Amino acid sequence: MKTTFLTLALLLSQFICSYSQFKLSGELRPRFEYNHGYKSLANENQDASAFTSQRSRLLFEYKDDNLLFSITLQDVRMWGSQKQLATNEDFATSIHEAWAEVLFTKKISLKAGRQELSYDDQRILGGVDWLQQARAHDVAIFKYTGKLNAHLGFAFHQSGTITNNFYTGPDSYKSMQFVWLNKKTDKLNISLLFLNNGAPYTKTKDTLGNMTEQGVRYSQTLGPRIVYSKNKISTSFNFYYQMGKTSANKTINSYEGAMELGYKISDKLGINLGFERLSGTSQTDTANKEDNSFNPLYGTNHKFNGTMDYFYVSNHIGSVGLNDIYLKLAYSKNKISASLTAHNFTSASDILDKKEFVNNGKITAMSSSLGNEIDLDFGYSISKSITFKAGYSHMFGTESLVALKGGKKEEISNWAWLMLVVKPTFFDPTSK
Repeated sequence: MKTTFLTLALLLSQFICSYSQFKLSGELRPRFEYNHGYKSLANENQDASAFTSQRSRLLFEYKDDNLLFSITLQDVRMWGSQKQLATNEDFATSIHEAWAEVLFTKKISLKAGRQELSYDDQRILGGVDWLQQARAHDVAIFKYTGKLNAHLGFAFHQSGTITNNFYTGPDSYKSMQFVWLNKKTDKLNISLLFLNNGAPYTKTKDTLGNMTEQGVRYSQTLGPRIVYSKNKISTSFNFYYQMGKTSANKTINSYEGAMELGYKISDKLGINLGFERLSGTSQTDTANKEDNSFNPLYGTNHKFNGTMDYFYVSNHIGSVGLNDIYLKLAYSKNKISASLTAHNFTSASDILDKKEFVNNGKITAMSSSLGNEIDLDFGYSISKSITFKAGYSHMFGTESLVALKGGKKEEISNWAWLMLVVKPTFFDPTSK
């Protein structure tokens, strides 16, 4: 694989010398992380964890009057996970993105292949760039670009076997379609998203337990996002409603709503106050036959609700939901950027008091308060292609958070990271 990678790079480099439409760039991103209570509160006598992960990318881009073409080769690994004297390649380089966009006219195009989906604030569809591997979909998108922008996307998953229509792959959908409409003016940006998500399920099995028939149950997510800005003030609002069925055939009735107000104190300093509510399923309503837990689906969840990833990062299915009130200060000057964000978390529905239920058989709700989180981020750009980033987060949990996530609220739960981002451009005919 290593030889193939270098050969491909050499061949494409030769093309670059002949055709000025090519662009060649790269990325190297090692990140050190320390955590004691990341994603859930630390337990008593729990040791802290420390590790370094790395993402390496090589990006090839081509452009002419009728075509955009891109391939991103990617390697993601943990430092120390491969022996020093490696006799073969234990970790294969993968293709993160490989797509082509055919331009039929100046306004109409088709983009097909493996690609990131990043729309609006990435609450429902996002690239999840924080994760070293990030997220990409196998999808085809018809695009119309004009006064009203419209995208129509189609995805259909199949496993390696081509003699049947069963999907047993790693992703959560077998079939997915979405429509995104967007209108921009100088001060206003309005979007409307509709996403139809088809989750596979086993309909029948034979006497040996092998699947003989597979079905698909669909859920729908629909909602607008509105952003308005004028002078020093900016506001944003979004509301998404979910309906349909889960793969377990449970009726979905859930929603997400968020509002944010921003004010630019100066050219260097800004402040944002926001609130988000994601509906949840009550733990005390044993007769509830609905799934009221909102699912952000394929969004960049690390971006929202605290960077310690206690909520909605691979841990939100069937949850009690969340209310998040936050205040953010952001500073930027020349090569330096910094931000400080404070979150106050409460549950959107009842949390069962398990101790009371076990001891007395009573179904009672605990306090809705889940705690507070402080997130501090810092960045320093040495040059256009070299940046240092760092962050520190601290969670102050409650007994209700312990009931949901485990751990001890008396223990220190914190997380720190340091990342070097190197993104050189090796060849770009458009740069000066």
